[in-house]
Amino acid sequence: MPISLDFLHCFGYNMCRLRRRAMHKFDYSFLKNGLISAKTLNMATSIYSLKTMAKVRKADHLKIFTELEKIAKIQSVKNSNAIEGIVTSDERIKAIVTQSSAPLNHDEAEIAGYRDALNEIHTNNQYIGFNESDILHLHEILLSATGYEYGGKYKDFDNAIIEIDSQGNRNIRFAPTPASETKHAMEQLVLAYMSAANDSEINQLLLIPCVILDFLCIHPFRDGNGRMSRLLSLLLLYKNGFDAGKYVSFEEQINKYKGFYYEALRQSSINWHENNNDYSPFIENFLSTLYMCYKELDKRFAVVNGGKVSKSARIEATVLNSLAPISKKEICEILPDISPTTIEAVLGKMVRSGQIVKIGSARNIKYLRNK
Repeated sequence: MPISLDFLHCFGYNMCRLRRRAMHKFDYSFLKNGLISAKTLNMATSIYSLKTMAKVRKADHLKIFTELEKIAKIQSVKNSNAIEGIVTSDERIKAIVTQSSAPLNHDEAEIAGYRDALNEIHTNNQYIGFNESDILHLHEILLSATGYEYGGKYKDFDNAIIEIDSQGNRNIRFAPTPASETKHAMEQLVLAYMSAANDSEINQLLLIPCVILDFLCIHPFRDGNGRMSRLLSLLLLYKNGFDAGKYVSFEEQINKYKGFYYEALRQSSINWHENNNDYSPFIENFLSTLYMCYKELDKRFAVVNGGKVSKSARIEATVLNSLAPISKKEICEILPDISPTTIEAVLGKMVRSGQIVKIGSARNIKYLRNK
């Protein structure tokens, strides 16, 4: 069960009172050792399939996607700030996002900052890199409307993640990387990401949540770490061809199920400093959030002007984008609205055409893209 938090935030803390830890080692090579669960692989495969459908639909219904983008932007700005306890009325959110009104108070200035940073990612994602310079620049944009002097700068004092339970008791849930080690940790994070991003054996969809988790554990800024993590999630998804967050709010899905999000974050950060943490809960939560975004697009565009993606195309996309050999049973689970007979017929056609190969025999047959 997810823990119930009244709020989760950071504040200055005397880290000398906390046990000194060695720096975390940033290494994502474990993603290619075959230890990823079948559940995670199937979720990733489903996302690839839904991504293919969304691409087809966007080509046929560009005007509709443009309208969805406008709605999603408002929802993203609203929900990412709401997660941090920064709220205002829906009318004011819309006015700020559409820039028909200037911010009227501090909370609205925070909201305007997220609007600007989100616009930067939506507009210029192909030019923004996952590097220190661009990350600092995004943080500067995020806090630009607040007047804070520490926007675009790493934290200059140690912080701690505090949770308040239902009885009002405060507990230190996690002690992030000390301020004195933050720059070095960010350098190592960026280098580790660059290495993994260029490794053809590492699936980028699984890499992204690992990098975001590490960013959150470093907690490099005095303020805005949660919002930055969501902005960087969208950036890395963009860079790998996943743009659902542009049309359905990624942040809204997190906020809707934030109890599960925080629980996954808690589980995956245990023993992080000791390099003995388990990334799986956070990976699964991240993929589930992205899956819900694509399913929302799928729901809205299942039938639009007769432009429904054929069952054959969906089956083909599911098999060709699978990260591992996939069985007919697994395909049936991913595409429950398509009959086993239809799936079997399409698989046979794909085998005969040489698109895929069969592995195993009898009940253990699986299918894999023919390289």
